[in-house]
Amino acid sequence: MRARPSALLGVLAVTGALALSACGATAAKGTSGSASADNGKPATGLQLMVPNSPGGGYDTTARVAAKVMETEKITAPIQVFNLPGAGGTVGLQRTVNEKENGKLAMQMGLGVVGAAYTQKSKATLNDTTPIAKLIEEAGAIVVPKDSPYKDINQLVEAWKKDPKKLAVGGGSSPGGPDHLLPMQLAKTVGIDPKQVSYVSYDGGGELLPALLGNKIAFGASGFGEFLDQVEAGDVRVLAVTSEQPIPALKDVPTLKSSGIDLVFTNWRGIVAPPGISEADKKTWIDALTKMHDSKAWKDEEEKRGWTDAFATGDEFGQFLKEQDTQVADILKQLGLA
Repeated sequence: MRARPSALLGVLAVTGALALSACGATAAKGTSGSASADNGKPATGLQLMVPNSPGGGYDTTARVAAKVMETEKITAPIQVFNLPGAGGTVGLQRTVNEKENGKLAMQMGLGVVGAAYTQKSKATLNDTTPIAKLIEEAGAIVVPKDSPYKDINQLVEAWKKDPKKLAVGGGSSPGGPDHLLPMQLAKTVGIDPKQVSYVSYDGGGELLPALLGNKIAFGASGFGEFLDQVEAGDVRVLAVTSEQPIPALKDVPTLKSSGIDLVFTNWRGIVAPPGISEADKKTWIDALTKMHDSKAWKDEEEKRGWTDAFATGDEFGQFLKEQDTQVADILKQLGLA
C-alpha cells in the first residue's frame, strides 16, 4: 500500500541449512565476533527470517537482499530461513522472543501488521526494532489461463452478481495486503466486502498452486508473485493496482485505466528483535544502506518491478506506527479487530 494514508485502503540464495523452529538454536546474542558493515570488513553471522513459506514475496525479497549483500561483499553469507505460520505472527513472536539478539532480523511487510490483529498475537511490531523499509510493489488481479474472464470488467461483473460464488485467494491472512486488496476492490465496485469469499494462503508459494488448480476463481497478490507463470502462459493478469502501468507487464492495464478508481501498493521492510544494541542496529542499517545504493540492487528492483521506498531507523518506525493505526481501523470496519 502506498505510504500515504489516503491510499492505504488501497526471492536466489540457498535455503538456510537449518530449518530452525521457534525454539531452536540461534546465533549468539550481541556483537561479539561480528564485524560492522562500516569498518571495511563484511558484517558476519547475520540471519534473516522469512515468516511465511518459500516462494512468496517476503521470501523473494529476503533472498535477493541477502544475495546482493553477499555478492557485493557488504556482508558474509546471510542465513535466510523460513518460519511460517499464522500469517507471519509465528515469526513475529520468535523475533520478539529473541530480545537483544542483534544478529537476527525478520523480513516483513503490511501482511504482518494486519495478522498481528487478526491472529490476536501477543507479540506486536511495536515490540520490535525498526531497521528499514525497502520497497513497494503493486498488486495484481490474476486468473488461470483457462478462466472465462478475459478482462477485469468481465470478472467484476460476474463477481457483482454472486460475490460468494467467486472465491478470491490471497497469499496473506485476513488483514494482510492480499486480503485488503480484494476488500477494497469490492468496496470500490459496489460489493459489500463482508460478502466476499476470501481464501487465505500462506504466501505466494501456496497461492499459485491453488490458482493453477482452479480452487479459486481469481487471485490477488503482488504482481511479482506471478511473473514466471505469466511468461509461461499459465496465468493471465487482468489488471495491476499501480497508478501507472508496470514495465514488466507492459500490456496489462491498471485498475484506473479500466474505469475502476483504486490504487493500491504493498510494501516490505525489515525489523529486528527488541533491545538490540545501537552497534547491532547500525550494522544492519549500514549493510542495507550499502545494498540499497548498489547497482546490483537497483538492477533487481528494475527486473522485478519493485518501487524503491528506502527508509531506515526512526523514519521507518514512524511509518510502522502509522500503518498499524490505519490497518487497525480498516479491520475494525470489517469486524476483524
